[in-house]
Amino acid sequence: MSLSWYVLHSKPNQEELLCSQLEHRKIRVYYPRLNVQPVNPRARKVKPFFPGYLFVRVDLENTPISSLTYVPGAHGVVSFDHQPASLSEDVLDTIRRNVNRINSVPKDHRRGLKHGDKVFIKGGLFEGYQAIFDVALKGSDRVRLLIQLLHQDQIRVQVPSGMVQPVKP
Repeated sequence: MSLSWYVLHSKPNQEELLCSQLEHRKIRVYYPRLNVQPVNPRARKVKPFFPGYLFVRVDLENTPISSLTYVPGAHGVVSFDHQPASLSEDVLDTIRRNVNRINSVPKDHRRGLKHGDKVFIKGGLFEGYQAIFDVALKGSDRVRLLIQLLHQDQIRVQVPSGMVQPVKP
């Protein structure tokens, strides 16, 4: 018996249904999700980390692929040259750690920042630059900053709000 992780492609917006159907069938499933703060308070507060995909741990010698393909909400098993592609446990552990790290970041970390505040950029293309906080963008976890590059006028850039740290006066 060799249990392995496989990627299962879901039908559009059917990840929740597929996950519950697999769990009902006693199939081990990992469905990575991110906690979000939508603009509309009635909108979903959880988004899939990989929209349209889930991970299942099965032994394909004892579990036919058709038992995964014909689950309500499933589109099929991700395959290459008609062979289901398996993932190592290390890859799934890395995904789990990243999802947990992202979900553990407080979503209100830009609280207290107002237009004109100096900030330090902690990652991405502009890592190490100081900028001026302009505005938090509605409906996303991004902020708009003003950066001066090479003695030119200030340019506007958008970065994930987790990459912004207030500069202590």
